[in-house]
Amino acid sequence: MECKEGTGETDAESVLISDWAELTHECLLNILSRLTFEHRWTGPMFVCKPWFNACKDPSLNSVFDLETRFDSSSESTRWWTPKFERRIDSMLRSVITWSNCNLTQILTRHCSDLSLNFAAQRCPNLQVLSIKSCPRVTDASMAQIAYHCRNLKQLDISYCYEISHESLSLIGRNCPNLKILKRNLMNWLDPSQHVGIVPDEYLNACPQDGDTEAAVIAKFMPQLEHLEIRFSKLSAKGLGSICEGCSQLEHLDLSGCANLTSRDILNATSNLKDLKEVKKPNFYIPRSVFHTERYGHWRLYDERFQTDVFRI
Repeated sequence: MECKEGTGETDAESVLISDWAELTHECLLNILSRLTFEHRWTGPMFVCKPWFNACKDPSLNSVFDLETRFDSSSESTRWWTPKFERRIDSMLRSVITWSNCNLTQILTRHCSDLSLNFAAQRCPNLQVLSIKSCPRVTDASMAQIAYHCRNLKQLDISYCYEISHESLSLIGRNCPNLKILKRNLMNWLDPSQHVGIVPDEYLNACPQDGDTEAAVIAKFMPQLEHLEIRFSKLSAKGLGSICEGCSQLEHLDLSGCANLTSRDILNATSNLKDLKEVKKPNFYIPRSVFHTERYGHWRLYDERFQTDVFRI
């Protein structure tokens, strides 16, 4: 078997390389469609121009999913930097362009108003929007999503502290098909897991208006079937509003809602006929680790709101 002069490649290797580079567009799409979004972006896209062009095909860009990657990695301080945010925005804008208005799902973190405004204009068929931990996503871009993405069925705005009840109101009014809402907050009772990673000023910006958001959800989202509001600061009044307004609820996650007692939850949910699962606040602290120096401030909180957290 002869080698090409100056290349070190055999004839067989040259033919193999040529064959891969000259695969038809249809064959490339067939191969690339078997890969995950992440795998396409970390390999095949950079092989050669024909492969790059194939990766831009609208049929491969109906879903933008980075949540799997985020979920499988330990949270990093790098994620909270403007540079990282710009990278996410750039990726999302590229996929939106390539999708040719066929993007139906966006699942990511740390994007900004810049890419979401672009999505609102170019993704009329968007059904799933999950944008956890986006400190620079505000009511401005969410208003555009509400006005232009009326087919929305699932929304996750957990840990997005610049999004207020105004956005919830607009989404509820304009997206009648919304079935799933996730509006979880970070653990403000014990923020130690976030300290040193999430900027302190962001941790301190935790929304305080739990009952206001609850009233909006109850009034404008009666069709909800799944609601997550972990560590919300809503009271029994707010929960009562939700359970009265959202009578179709099947799943309700109240983990970390320290202002609620078991009695509050039982009274509020008693009329939810379709309810299959309710996750209650759970602050049980074993005696072996309980001591006043560490948990004394929680005991004072418990006495103030009578949550029975420390009744051991």
